[in-house]
Formats: sequence, structure tokens, C-alpha cells
Amino acid sequence: MERFAELLDRLVFTSSRNAKLRLMGAYFRTVGDPDRGHALAALTGVLEFKEAKPGQIRGLVQARVDPVLFEWSYDYVGDLAETTALIWPAKPGANRKPEITQVVETLAETKRAHVPDLIARWLDALEPTERWALLKLITGGLRVGVSERLAKTALSEAFATDLAEIEEVWHGLSPPYRELFAWLEGRQGRPEIDTRAAFRPLMLANPLEDHELDQLDVENYRAEWKWDGIRVQLVAGGGVQRIFSRTGEEITGTFPEIADAMTFDAVLDGELLVVRQGVVASFNDLQQRLNRKTVTKELLRDYPAHVRLYDILFESAEDLRGLTFDDRRARLQAFLERTRPARMDASQLLPAAGMDDLKQLREEARRRGIEGLMLKRKDSTYVAGRPKGPWFKWKRDPLTLDAVLMYAQRGHGKRSSYFSDYTFGTWRPVTERASEEAANKSEVNGWELVPVGKAYFGFTDQELRQLDKWVRDHTVERYGPVRAVDPQLVLEVAFDAVHPSNRHKSGVAMRFPRVSRIRWDKPASEADTLENLEKLVER
Repeated sequence: MERFAELLDRLVFTSSRNAKLRLMGAYFRTVGDPDRGHALAALTGVLEFKEAKPGQIRGLVQARVDPVLFEWSYDYVGDLAETTALIWPAKPGANRKPEITQVVETLAETKRAHVPDLIARWLDALEPTERWALLKLITGGLRVGVSERLAKTALSEAFATDLAEIEEVWHGLSPPYRELFAWLEGRQGRPEIDTRAAFRPLMLANPLEDHELDQLDVENYRAEWKWDGIRVQLVAGGGVQRIFSRTGEEITGTFPEIADAMTFDAVLDGELLVVRQGVVASFNDLQQRLNRKTVTKELLRDYPAHVRLYDILFESAEDLRGLTFDDRRARLQAFLERTRPARMDASQLLPAAGMDDLKQLREEARRRGIEGLMLKRKDSTYVAGRPKGPWFKWKRDPLTLDAVLMYAQRGHGKRSSYFSDYTFGTWRPVTERASEEAANKSEVNGWELVPVGKAYFGFTDQELRQLDKWVRDHTVERYGPVRAVDPQLVLEVAFDAVHPSNRHKSGVAMRFPRVSRIRWDKPASEADTLENLEKLVER
């Protein structure tokens, strides 16, 4: 646990991507099996301990220390693992320090009723940083700035192996990845996986910047709408039907109607949407289907799933990724005409003779409720990752409005000491019904604030420090790690779209809200109204 704790501690305080790669690479090269494999699983979010819950940890620490002291400490620190690691009463030499493999294997075999005693014995034996690493491992919330892609990149660089090859076998392997490391170290051949059920890394696009517009040779690119759904890969053949998200997470069970339609032998790339009578619904409708463990008949009826296909990677056993985009599109069209799968169609190629046509299409995107344009070189092969040049995404300009800061919450990881998550609201007239709601709502001259969104990025580190100080100086109520503030500060919020939502009291939901500017100069009374926001709703 000591080496793993050291790795996490250094990663959380390292902002440089290259430095993170070096840290992980050194760990994977010098730590043996199976510890490094379990560490890799933890970093990539694969590990899950169903019998261990954060509530158990809270109960343990409140039994060991004054509950009031713990709550005050947790309120200040803002992170359960860090608070517990620091406040836990030390018992040096009480037990043997566990290694990461012992933790993983023992928790997998232990019933929920016995888990608290097990965790307590480990906490007694460990130093504060090791306790923190243990609790982060158990709860799964590492938050050390490492994505699955970055961890695999570290393996690629540490063992001089092509990243695309690692991606090809990744989803056919499981922790502690003994055969993966044996292959990377040259002790055995590349792992054999069931290719019929394998995820192939997706090709991604780069944002098209303004300075790149004049250099774009429009004749060599094909244009498509950038649909506002989730990117998926459909893998079918030999009686296997699997649906993967863009990160390779399997979501087949969430969309059984799509899986039922996959009676072909191919690997397809597309966008998962909700479509009713040929009309694409908002992303808010799609959210009703995401992350559902149980899919009811009502969900299937009210939010019918559909896949708009972009590309074909394999047809039967034939790998088509080396073909040009134009050739793959021709193969995709022929495939669809021959197989005619239900709930699927091909994304339309848009006519564009020059830059003026592309600009006009982009202007149309908002009126159509579409995110923007995708531009793909006609001669581009299908390459995993995000190569610069072949594919671009040209999103429509964001919407903005001025909102009033209402609540602030502590962040996580490096931000656990700052109030960095901000809930903001807009003004609406006070009604009799509204006046009977929560008494902490702000009311000024017959107007009250109603929350319309939450943002935790878009500002610089310096602005974060300024906002944090402002929150501390203007707090009026405390709710655990949340602060209600005097409604004086105006934030200019940028967002991609706004949709009707029955899940939010305001009746609307923003898409990708972020803080674009802090309006220190603007009085809160001049912030926008809910009515102004409702006018931007895409129906």
C-alpha cells in the first residue's frame, strides 16, 4: 500500500501531463504483479467493491472520534477520505500493513457486515497518506487527474508499445492484467481475445479554431451534422451483440431495443439518440435512458432509442479502417441497404462547395437544435485517438446569460479546500405558491431567485481564489459542505443549449454550463430572468 499511496499522492499534486506519465510508467515498471495490475484497475476506474460503502467509513470514524469534531473537520476539508485519514487515531504496530492486492482480494471475499471491522484494522496499521490511499481505493473516487486513456498512454510509453495495440486488447482483459504485463515485458505474445466482442478505440475530432478556417481546404472535407447524443460503437457477430460507449464501457443492457436490432456481422460507429417519428429529441430526453439498471416498458415507449451511423470499421472479418472515409461511407451505405437494421440510419452528408456554405450550415445548426458540424477529410483512414487534421468538430457559438450566485460547494482532490462548485439562479416573479417554498430563497421587490444550473469550471486558478474568498466573506447559511451566500455576485454563464426539464424546479436544464466571466461590475438586480432563459429553450 505504501508504493500505491506514494503514487497517488504525487499524482494529485502533479499538474503536468508528462510528469504524470513518468510517475505511472515508473510504477508499472518497478512494482510486480499483481499489485501493479490492481493499481492500474484502480486508476482506470475498473475496480468496484460492492460491499464497501462510504457510509460505513463515516460510521467507523464517528465511533473513534468525537462526532462533532469529525463533522467540523469534514466540513472544512470537504473530502471524506482525506478527513478520515487525518483524524483517525493512530495505533502504530496494531496490525500488518496490507498491500493493495490483499485489500482487493479480501474485500471481494468479505460479507458486508464484516467489512467495517476489516477496514478499521487496516486503518489502524497505516500512516495518514496510506489511509487516504486505502479509502480512495475502496470508495473509487481517486480524483488524481488520470483518465483511462492517460493510464494506457503511460503503459505505451513505459514499455515502448503502440497505444493502438494496447487499446485493441484492453477490453478483452481483466484485473490484475497479468497477461497484459507479460506481453508488454516481452515474456509472452500479445493476449488472445474474443474479437467478436471487442471494443475498438474510436477516432475522435479536434475543435476547429478560428485561425484554422482560412487554411481549411473545403473541397477535401465532407460535412455532417454534429448530433447531440452519445457516441457509441456497435459490435455484432457470431451471436454476440454489444454496445459500447466512447470510453469502452458496455451499455448493452441499457438499450435492449438496439441490441435486438443488431442481427448483422459488423462493427459500426455512430451516435445514440432518442428519435420520435423521425425527429431527434433533445439530449435531456436521452438522459432519461442513460445509466439505467432497469429498463421499463414505459421508458422504451416514451424514449425510443435510435443510432445515427457515421462509419463502418469491420464488415464480417474484414477490417475497413485502412480505407478512405469516402470508401468507408460507400461500404456503410451498401451495408445498410442490404441489411436494413431497425432503429438505425446513416448520418447525412451535407452539400458544401465552399466556406460560405459551411458557415451557413453552422448558422442553421442552432435553429435545428443541432450542436454544429463535423468535418472529415475524404481521404482519412480510421485512426484511433485524436489525430490532428483529419477530423474537426465545429460547434455553434455558445449561449450566455447573467445569473446570480446562490450556493457554493467544496470541490474534490486539489480543490477540496476551495468552494469551487457554484449553483446560480435567475429571477422570476414571486407567486403565492412560490412564496410558500423554501424560506431561504432570495426575494427582492417581488422577484425571487430560482436555481437554473451548476458549474465548476471556466475560471482560472486566480479567479477560483477570488471566488472562494468572496464565498467565505458572504456566507449567510451553512449546510454541511455547502454555503448559501448573499445573492450579490453575478456570473456570466455560457452553455450550449437549454431544454425543458421536469426534473428541475425551474422547468429547464442547461447543457454544459460553465462560468465564462465574473461580473464584479454588475448589480444582481440586473441579472437575467427565468423568462429570458425560457426563450432560449430548444423544443
